[in-house]
Order: sequence, then C-alpha cells, then structure tokens
Amino acid sequence: MTSRRSVLIGLSATALAVMAKGCTPPPPQRPIVLGYSSWAGWWPWAIGTEEGLFKANGVEVEMRWFDGYLESIQAFAGGQIDGNAQTLNDTISIIDEAVVPPVVVLVNDNSAGNDKIIVREGINTIEDLLGKKVAIEEGVVDDFLLALALDQAGYSRDDVEIVPMETGAAAAAFVAGQVDAVGAFPPFWATALQRPGSKELISSAAFPGAIPDLLVVSQPLVNERPQDVQAIVNTWFDIRQFMAENPQRADEIMAARAGVTPAELKLFADGIVFFSAEDNLEAFSDGNSMKHMPYAAKKMADFMVSVGFIPGVPNMDTLFDDQFIRAYLEAQG
Repeated sequence: MTSRRSVLIGLSATALAVMAKGCTPPPPQRPIVLGYSSWAGWWPWAIGTEEGLFKANGVEVEMRWFDGYLESIQAFAGGQIDGNAQTLNDTISIIDEAVVPPVVVLVNDNSAGNDKIIVREGINTIEDLLGKKVAIEEGVVDDFLLALALDQAGYSRDDVEIVPMETGAAAAAFVAGQVDAVGAFPPFWATALQRPGSKELISSAAFPGAIPDLLVVSQPLVNERPQDVQAIVNTWFDIRQFMAENPQRADEIMAARAGVTPAELKLFADGIVFFSAEDNLEAFSDGNSMKHMPYAAKKMADFMVSVGFIPGVPNMDTLFDDQFIRAYLEAQG
C-alpha cells in the first residue's frame, strides 16, 4: 500500500526536477561563422576579432579567411558557413543554387577603382584586347567587370580568350608573360603591375555602383538569430569608428590580415568608398539608379543573363533586408 507520505515525496521530487530543469540555463549558441577574403572593404572585419568588438556586442563570431574569393562564395552557397563577404553580382549568381536563400544585410563599400583589368605593353584600347588571352577568376566580380567593359564597347566575352584561374594565380601568370591581360582586385593587381610595361586598361571607377561589396547571410540565420545579426551589423559600425579613432592600430591589423605593407594598404583603400549607415539606407531603398540595390540588382541580373553568366533572372523578392540598418540608426537617435 502506498502511503500519502510516499506519494507526497514522489510529487515533491518530480516538482523539484521540473524546477531544476526550468532553472538550467540553455546551452550556449554556436559561434556564427562568416567568410571573408582579400578585399580592402572587408579587411576591417579582422579588427572586430582582434579588438574584441564582436564580444562587446554580445555575439560570438568566427571570421573565417578564404585565400580564394570563389571558395568563400562556394562555401556559403553550400551551407558550410552562415554568411559571407561578397559582391552583389556574385550574390545574384548563387540565388538559385544556394542551399539556403541569401540575404543582404549590410553594404560595406562600393568598388571605386579597386577592380581592374591590367594589360601588357601594346594594349591600349578595348579593341587591342580582342582575341587576346585574359586570365580571370571566371564567373565572379572581375569577370563581370570585363563583361561590362566589353559590352559597353559593343563586344562580348566571346571576343577575348578567357583563361580561367584563381585571381592570385592569374596575376602570377600575367607577370610571367603567359597571358596578355588579367582581371584582379587588391592586392593582386599590384602584383600584376610588376610586369614591365603593364598598365591599367579598365577599372570599376568607370562603372559607379556596379560593384557594391556586401555582408550576405543565410535566411535561417535572420529568422532564428535576428539579435545576433543585429549585433554583427552594429559591430561593423563600431569597427568603422575604431578605424577613425585608432588609425595606426587599425592599419596594423588590416595590413597583417591582408599580407600587405602599410603603403599598399593606403593605395588599396583609395579604390573603395566605405558606406555609412545613412548610405546603407539609401542603397537598400527603391529608386531608379545604380545607387539603389533593388534597381541595380534587376539591371545586373538582366545583364548577367544576356552574357550567359546565369540561365535566368532569379527571384529576388527576399534578397534585401534593411531592418538591421534601420534598427541601428534608430538606436543612434
């Protein structure tokens, strides 16, 4: 026979177990993994790690460096990382193949001359480039720049001989005289210019707004951990403030991460325009110029279809999410 005492003891034990379970703190969330690679507008992310700015904003972030830009895009599209630093055109190109939908949450900068087509001596015009060997990381940002320039002059990528290579290897092949031209971003165009007689033929300065550089994260991250996405966006603007207030230390961190000298860092920084929070808000808004990403994305997608980069214009209804920029600005008053 079960006594009332034993029943009460059992109930009490059960209640205590439930209470204990309720008091157990939830397991810590895994760090968010963001990819980045060699671009002057993305090197500042290293400051967030080195100076503890992510932790100061209450978020655990692993900034994962990729030596190859294309590798970072592939890792993000394959769901191996939570977000990536990449351009708008390259984001459009993975929408249909990505494991999870990509979402643009931040504009770091616009390329304003840092993407270049470097050519050998004797090539002075687009017409001189026709039929020549161009080493390029196929299908990504500087291939896009080359296609834009050729299209503007009335030609296409079919009018040059594309030699597909990772950007660092492409610059080395150009210096070695194996190709006639190379598409490159920092620090690789500086390497390319070591070839005697070489020079810049085309740069992103001729196409304002065509190459915005972004932080893109997965839709599940936005849905499941919006407070952490907000903390990451907040951290970016803390990084920019740190750069303004501690320029020497900031340059040391970025130069070390990029593997460049302070003088080269200054040179490469001149080829980008960093975006403020207000610039971001404008970029996310609807409009009828390349300053506005929804407009720019439609123009880019149409162009990319026309030159064969993508088979069709993807659905971009959920590509841009400005809630984090708006919340940051509201918090600033």
